[in-house]
Amino acid sequence: MPFSLMEALRRLRFQSPPARVSPHRPIERIAADLRRVRRTRACFEPGASAVKKIAARQAYDALLVQACKALDVDHRLRVLPEGMDREIERIRVEERLRDLGLSL
Repeated sequence: MPFSLMEALRRLRFQSPPARVSPHRPIERIAADLRRVRRTRACFEPGASAVKKIAARQAYDALLVQACKALDVDHRLRVLPEGMDREIERIRVEERLRDLGLSL
């Protein structure tokens, strides 16, 4: 016997809600990307363009921010200007992520 539209809607209403989806990428993927970009930053040839270096640094910072969001780590990477303070913040964030078990 076919269901009516009302019966189908009634059945849908009483089904369990859909599973919650994580708002961020899997932490394993973020960590893999962090390792890849970190290696890229460390292996620039002498004379590599400043644009490439800046782009790699910005990509690395963006990945650090994603990891911080996924693991609920406070950071100031988005508010500190480029320079020594931001580099110190990178190191602090990396160390905190390592403490939480993330392999960088």
